[in-house]
Amino acid sequence: MELQGAVLVAGGAGFVGGHLIERLLDAGCEVICLDNLCTGSQGLVDALGKRTGFSFVRGDVRELPDLPPVDWVFNLACPASPRHYQADPIGTLMTSVEGTRRLLEFTQATGARLLQASTSEVYGSPLFHPQHESHWGNVNPVGPRACYDEGKRCAETLCVEYRRTRGVSVRIARIFNTYGPGMSAADGRVIPSFVHQALRRRAVTVFGDGRQTRSFCFVDDLVEGLIRLMACEDEQIQPVNLGNPAEVSMLELLDSIERVLGFPVDSQFEGLPEDDPPFRCPDIDQAITRLGWQPSVSLEDGLRRYVMSCLSESSAGASRSPGWVGIATAGD
Repeated sequence: MELQGAVLVAGGAGFVGGHLIERLLDAGCEVICLDNLCTGSQGLVDALGKRTGFSFVRGDVRELPDLPPVDWVFNLACPASPRHYQADPIGTLMTSVEGTRRLLEFTQATGARLLQASTSEVYGSPLFHPQHESHWGNVNPVGPRACYDEGKRCAETLCVEYRRTRGVSVRIARIFNTYGPGMSAADGRVIPSFVHQALRRRAVTVFGDGRQTRSFCFVDDLVEGLIRLMACEDEQIQPVNLGNPAEVSMLELLDSIERVLGFPVDSQFEGLPEDDPPFRCPDIDQAITRLGWQPSVSLEDGLRRYVMSCLSESSAGASRSPGWVGIATAGD
């Protein structure tokens, strides 16, 4: 399934945005990437700039610049790594709230459709497992993760109300942990941290007892889900989980990385960060029934592809922008 026409990708210079833009360009779309490069990659923008149909606007969704009409709007404009979004919590919150509001106004004015990239973090420390979209969440509104979690929750409300009161066509994707080529070694999330520490033959830092779980979706699978959700003509408002339901603990993840690397990896344990959820696993029944979508890349296959991209970047040296691999040739 492919989209056609003009597309705005807000936050398009980030990890998921870059993969999404490549897919859209491959399909023949005209793509505008809007990004303030707070966490996005200039190297990625430069590489994409060589592609026909791509244009870049440096700007902030909180103060939306003048943009031409488009058919589709993907709102990915918010840091997704705790290391990044906690560095500027007010900016993170307002990117989700004011930035989404401005994009919704733009979408209404141009008659486009908007897909809001929400997150599994809206479930907080979940009371139900696995997490179904009907779960309202259990979020600490004054904790260190609240700027991201509550910002995304408010953004969902804005999308729903613009649909209800103004007829704006919106889709909401609740994205679970995503990984793949292009993730920076300094990203701070678990897979790049584990892999890069292991490749440097350092002890891998495991937070807590390592029994907390996550569900990891390879970025190509996520992009397919995002496009299918955007193209879906079903106008019901309910968000859709996009993630891999294969749940693993951090210790199991470390075992998988050892198998992919082919050598043992040492580990060291540190205290669990505040409000870090104990488990995370999506119920993807809606994605299966409404979109005909489910992940196809296994964890070890995805890890193998990610490790190869890291080794490729290492051998390429400093000629590439840090954190982006294989753009000439691919997630909260």
